[in-house]
Amino acid sequence: MKRATAILLTAYAPLTWGSTYAVTTEFLPADRPLFTALMRALPAGLLLLLLARRLPRGEWWWKSAVLGALNIGAFFPLLFLSAYRLPGGMAAVVGSVGPLFVAGLAALLLADRPTPRTLLTAAAAALGVSLVVLKATGALDAVGLLAAVGSTASMSTGTVLTKRWGRPEGVGPLALTAWQLTVGGLLIAPVAFLVEGAPPALDGQNIAGYLYLSLAGTAVAYWLWFRGIGRLSATQASLLGPLSPLTAAVIGWAALGQSLTAVQVAGMALAFGATVFGQLRPQRKPQTLAEPQPQIIPEPQPRPQVLPELQPKPKVLT
Repeated sequence: MKRATAILLTAYAPLTWGSTYAVTTEFLPADRPLFTALMRALPAGLLLLLLARRLPRGEWWWKSAVLGALNIGAFFPLLFLSAYRLPGGMAAVVGSVGPLFVAGLAALLLADRPTPRTLLTAAAAALGVSLVVLKATGALDAVGLLAAVGSTASMSTGTVLTKRWGRPEGVGPLALTAWQLTVGGLLIAPVAFLVEGAPPALDGQNIAGYLYLSLAGTAVAYWLWFRGIGRLSATQASLLGPLSPLTAAVIGWAALGQSLTAVQVAGMALAFGATVFGQLRPQRKPQTLAEPQPQIIPEPQPRPQVLPELQPKPKVLT
């Protein structure tokens, strides 16, 4: 697969995740974030598991459990908790520093030292997202802030470990995604029932919203995301993350009647430009050839004369 195609397919995931806010507010029951997380993860995981027809073996039982907990089981609840408790898009701002988390973890776990170019690009993307979503309303909540940092750290660690561990031999990204979504959904299920109680009554609009989130926003999106991590560097994949809040802002403006200020438009341009720049390969400096040095030919040395050995003259008998 060509690199550009891998980038575009991987970008599908954050672009689709950007529609989660609009779908949640317009189609799903209110105040049921954990149940929504459960409905996103577990049905999608079971569906992909049915398609993959493969279970983990050996060490991949605990590896898939760790990845499922980081990428799904912990990430979803912490993300929703931060979104509910933090004002003015602060959760998205904290999430936008994910590429910096990934760059640091990649240096520790993958021996992939971040370059100044990578760090500046990640910082520019985070600044752009901040200009788009941050609003000066409400006070910061300590629990919400910790949840936002935890969700970002969880997803970043899962991304780097997915790159480090790869996949078992002969196993494709579909099975790996199925294992993680299933484990994550099973971890969320008891928490959702303990905190929120029994599932709410669902109407046709709710069912349509959950089908979209489970299929397009989770099954397909995470399959392409983990597939892309196998083809791109961990930092490069994480730099596609800012596309999610940018998509949410565009949907809010186009479909929900939300306005965009000049500062927000400038932030969108900055974040999108940093995302695109992060996918470009750095140009290598051309190697400068040293000027040829004149060859010094040594003067010929006179060959030493070899004197024949003196042989004794034979005596002639008379």
